[in-house]
Amino acid sequence: MRAPRRERSVFLGLLPWPEQARVARALRTETVGGLVLLAAAVVALVWANTPWSGSYEDLRDAHFGIAALGLDLSVGHWTADGLLTVFFLVAGIELKRELVVGELRTPATAALPVVAALCGMVIPAGVYLATVGLGGGSAQGWAVPMATDIAFALAVLAVLSTHLPSALRAFLLTLAVVDDLGAILVIAVFFTSDLNPAALAGAAAGLVVFYLLQRFRVRGWWWYVPLGLVIWALMYNGGVHATVAGVAMGLILRTVRDEDEDASPGERTEHLLRPVSAGVAVPLFALFAAGVSVSGAALGAVFTQPEPLGVVLGLVLGKTVGIFAGTYLAARFTRARLNPDLAWADVFALAVLAGIGFTVALLIGELAFTDPADVEHVKVAVLLGSLIAAAVAALLIKRRNGVYRRLWEAENRDEDADGIPDIYQRAALGRDGAEGTG
Repeated sequence: MRAPRRERSVFLGLLPWPEQARVARALRTETVGGLVLLAAAVVALVWANTPWSGSYEDLRDAHFGIAALGLDLSVGHWTADGLLTVFFLVAGIELKRELVVGELRTPATAALPVVAALCGMVIPAGVYLATVGLGGGSAQGWAVPMATDIAFALAVLAVLSTHLPSALRAFLLTLAVVDDLGAILVIAVFFTSDLNPAALAGAAAGLVVFYLLQRFRVRGWWWYVPLGLVIWALMYNGGVHATVAGVAMGLILRTVRDEDEDASPGERTEHLLRPVSAGVAVPLFALFAAGVSVSGAALGAVFTQPEPLGVVLGLVLGKTVGIFAGTYLAARFTRARLNPDLAWADVFALAVLAGIGFTVALLIGELAFTDPADVEHVKVAVLLGSLIAAAVAALLIKRRNGVYRRLWEAENRDEDADGIPDIYQRAALGRDGAEGTG
């Protein structure tokens, strides 16, 4: 007698109502944050390419410090090492939630986004290395095209999408969680300065105290905020990029509610900090990171020097091939399968959209290169590659949106005729028909 066949898990299928509400809230906030981020990037580019560019540089390079923490940094460094820690703290909470109660808690449901995200990081790095290898360039920027900017990507979806299935946005959000983890690990392992063992030991001890406070259910922000600042300062002085402190604390925060709690510490922290991250921290980082001089010489360098060319090709081609191939392989060779609401054409459009690698790509570019000219060229490459990816993805998404709009109109006509939506027609067109594969 044949054993019953195990049902494959549906990635991002029907979620419980709290999960649906959480995803909706995150999408709304990140979408608005993406639009603010876009505005900040435009302001930075315009400001840096006007006769008043000197005032931009003066503000970016102005120093101020916090004596209690022993730090004296420029405004640009405060946004990259300080404010961006808030972004990674929220990312750490999101990752912890996905690992404990979300889509990544079981191997079957985690397979699709994990494989897709890993391929979406490895393939762009490979494209970069192949490009600089053929052109005789430096391999030190291999990690720049690995990251996806979730805020920008969701902003593009928000502007163009009116009828796309919500599973597409949820796919992108979950993919970005794994992508963020990969970027954090890359920064922690490969982009560290001279290590200070004493400071790192102090940071580790602070994280242990942070964990014990959570373990014994100690409440009150006055415990956690000063401790978090000390951990962040010790991590910075220890030679590890300070944003790693944010994701470490995010992973420690509890995301499961006790019986007497309306919300877990992770939920409360995320609720408070997500608007700050999306609407303040990331846009301010963009304001002081995206201000590059886009001259004819700089644009020419993108296509004549192997390092910036590798970044552009990694973002535009590497991300597309990596994520689409990874999703297909996971659906083909694991028990996970694509949500029935999505067609492979939707996944391809999303893979192209993931080539928008703004925030973390700029951060890694600053860490990977030391020569100011190289940093400027790589920043221009990140901006250009992200712009190309956004433009191509916009065309694909607009086409897919038109397909789903026609399906929606057809369903409404069918419902008007007999009161029953033609769901079979939608399913057929969405997966197997000519429209669904276009």
